Amino acid sequence: MSTATKPNTLGVTAVVLAGGMSRRLGRNKALEPIGGQPLICRVTDRLAQVAGGLVVVVNEAERATLLPLPSGARVTVDKYPGKGSLGGLFTGLSAATQPWAVMVACDMPFLSVALLRHMLSLREGHDAVVPVVEDRPEPLHALYSTRCLPFMERRLQADDLKIARFFDEVRVRYVTEPELRKVDAELLSFFNINTQQDVDRARAMAAQER
Repeated sequence: MSTATKPNTLGVTAVVLAGGMSRRLGRNKALEPIGGQPLICRVTDRLAQVAGGLVVVVNEAERATLLPLPSGARVTVDKYPGKGSLGGLFTGLSAATQPWAVMVACDMPFLSVALLRHMLSLREGHDAVVPVVEDRPEPLHALYSTRCLPFMERRLQADDLKIARFFDEVRVRYVTEPELRKVDAELLSFFNINTQQDVDRARAMAAQER
């Protein structure tokens, strides 16, 4: 079996960003039933296959009480509230108990375990592993070493919140779209839910999995 297909939990913490307000959907999308389970459970179930330990980032502690999280999950409140996804990434990576974190948003119902394993196989010699889709990085479906923390925090303190800006300061292994498609042909890993139309589409696709 190749490295890309072996489960790899050594040195990796799973981090789920669940602090968004779901304004476009109008309700907590992490709880939306997709394929017979809450969306966040689909996400955490897949991450459990590639990482040891789970951190969930929320914007307020009360929000976490609504989430059906697995036993042993650790919840952390955003250290930089109002600083967007970069603040969430920093908070989650700060709470990681391993040298690396696999970081995803809570609204990605079709994460590919095979793709995550492939990305894990690319870590050596790098500080981050970041997919690129349609010529844009996907920082909310990526791997980060704790070595990224000071560079993230410097941007946060400068109120420079575009995640990709700190990539120039660390060693990034970009995963190109052709490379991604070899593992996830339709790039469904990057499908995320923002609207009711997205919910309907996700439910229809999940029904085809059975």
